[in-house]
Amino acid sequence: MKTVKQLAIALSIAFTTWIPAHAALRVLACEPEWGALAQELGGPLVEVSVATTALQDPHQIQARPSLIARARNADLLVCTGAELEVGWLPVLLQQSGNAKIQPGQAAHFAAADFVRKLDVPTSVDRSMGDVHAAGNPHIQTDPRNIALVAQALSARLQQLDAGNAAAYAQRGTDFQQRWQQATARWSAQAALLKGLAVVSQHKAFSYLYDWLGLKEVAVLEPKPGVEPSVSHLQQVLASLKVQPARLVLYAAYQDGRPSQWLQKNAGVTAVQLPFTVGGSDAAKDLFGLFDDTVGRLLAAAGSAK
Repeated sequence: MKTVKQLAIALSIAFTTWIPAHAALRVLACEPEWGALAQELGGPLVEVSVATTALQDPHQIQARPSLIARARNADLLVCTGAELEVGWLPVLLQQSGNAKIQPGQAAHFAAADFVRKLDVPTSVDRSMGDVHAAGNPHIQTDPRNIALVAQALSARLQQLDAGNAAAYAQRGTDFQQRWQQATARWSAQAALLKGLAVVSQHKAFSYLYDWLGLKEVAVLEPKPGVEPSVSHLQQVLASLKVQPARLVLYAAYQDGRPSQWLQKNAGVTAVQLPFTVGGSDAAKDLFGLFDDTVGRLLAAAGSAK
């Protein structure tokens, strides 16, 4: 029979092995796409939480106490930048009291810093609506941007957690190989969409259009972030008689009624795109996000012929 001491040792070993190891890095991502990317690159070495969901407007988030607590404990903050979070992130950073995730620190990562920005205005003032001086911040709709951000984020993880640098590097290489293969497949599948005329509900898909060669002929919002009135929608409707469109696109977090109004009155097929991870049942990760996006566009374009 085992002695009491032997049983105690055995129970201690069993209990120790049952408890999961603490993650090396606590990552707070501002948007779901960056949370998903950090998980891809970090695997079991990171503990990822996300400040927003795919059904929330990333421009407008409340710095809730629970979110402030996560920011206070974060080892790395991963956001889009380019002023996307300007309405709420400064408050979150200030109230967190976490010096290492402040702008300019290694643990503050802004994805948009590593890609070419589109729609950069020559001047900005309040009368223009929700226009970002740094350019369009919705960079995640182009998989080529995801690859660039992944390269930079992998390097940052290696910098912050040098003891696990080799593991991060290996995961980064593996992700890039799988991502490049998938991007080539998506590009080939979507080749039929090149030149397709589309309408946007919000100026959210510039990078998607740049990647696939879609042609944006109208935007339903009179100014970025401003809901369209019936009179403005009628103006768009009139413009489409001169420059027809096949599809009108809106993101999962948006109220689709303006797009559906256009579908009803102009016969333009309304398409809801997931926009980010979690924006549809199929968009469970980054790969599913683009599988579903390309699939929805192809299905809608086929039905709109």
